[in-house]
Amino acid sequence: MLTMDRPGRRQTDRKEQLAAVAAGLFRARGYAGVGINDIAAAAGVTGPALYRHFADKQAILAYVLLSGLEDLERGTEEALAALEHGRIEALLGRLAAASVERRDITALWRWEGRHLKPQDQREIAKRSTAVLGTWTKMLLTVRPELAAPDAELLCWATLSVFGSVAVHHTSVARQRFVALLVDLAKRVLHAELPSGVPTPAEAPVTSGIGTRSRREQLLTAATELFHRNGFHAVSMEEIGAAAGISGPSIYKHFPSKAALLCAIARRAAGRLALDAEQALRTSADETEALRRLAESYVRALTGSFELAVGLSADRANIPERDRADLVRVQRDYVAQWVDLLRTARPGLTAREAKITVHAALTIANDLTRTRRIASRPRLAMELVALMTAVLND
Repeated sequence: MLTMDRPGRRQTDRKEQLAAVAAGLFRARGYAGVGINDIAAAAGVTGPALYRHFADKQAILAYVLLSGLEDLERGTEEALAALEHGRIEALLGRLAAASVERRDITALWRWEGRHLKPQDQREIAKRSTAVLGTWTKMLLTVRPELAAPDAELLCWATLSVFGSVAVHHTSVARQRFVALLVDLAKRVLHAELPSGVPTPAEAPVTSGIGTRSRREQLLTAATELFHRNGFHAVSMEEIGAAAGISGPSIYKHFPSKAALLCAIARRAAGRLALDAEQALRTSADETEALRRLAESYVRALTGSFELAVGLSADRANIPERDRADLVRVQRDYVAQWVDLLRTARPGLTAREAKITVHAALTIANDLTRTRRIASRPRLAMELVALMTAVLND
């Protein structure tokens, strides 16, 4: 039996090793920047040897992401099999540990999943939704007063807390990191959702006195098209046609799609910075300022598409000369939140505060892009409530 098992075990081990090497390269360079020969060379094998385990690069990415999903499913099953008391606590601990220990896979799931074949995307979506359904049922045993859609919302937000480790590189000691994520997840699961009249999102200005410049028309058209169809699916000619501009005159304003994307990201960042200054200037204390910051961020996400387009942009699509400046602007914005949070909660270290801020921001970013959630009538109010639940002491 042992002799018969060994070849299969070696085969599985080699497949996992190759997948691990590929995951590291995908994370470092992006999926598009890695070829089969790169993976083979880094793993110390030949290209033909790699093809004995995987049909192509997409198959490797699918294997990596599905293995992470299997861990999520196992953790959920184990939590269900545990004792009635503390089973959600056990699940949160398992998920937090997996997020910290397999951070690269969490990042790939978040940023590179769009490169999967459609059938693999559907499989991951179906199984992820099933896991969230199980979490929802578990939460309802603890909070039976919740409506099922509200419990589902809280579970999606909890998944965003764990997924937030993929959007930054800040770290603390493993035990503390896990405990912090568990605490943030519990804050979300116990959050009180607002029940008042929905606050209408601020609609983007589409008319007014005078005529908008050609540049403004192109920016507006590009923002809407990138948001609806994705950056790569949109051509400069389509953007020009949507703005009522045709031919070479488009390029008098923006030399490329990448330049348009960069301008959109810069505009979103600039508006966030102005809103942050206003929130800080008009608040009586740190707690109020954090709430106002959350409100301004949610307004930016739900009031127009600029911030959503900027957040979803692949950095590889932005010219290198602009990339570093945009990253600096984003870091300065997050630093404002971190400084304010540390003043409000002096017990947090700078790194712990940064992890907390990213968790709050990721909840808003994710839920506005989650189809099952985005149509909720009170979503803007709920996002503010969830963000402040994470941030407040």
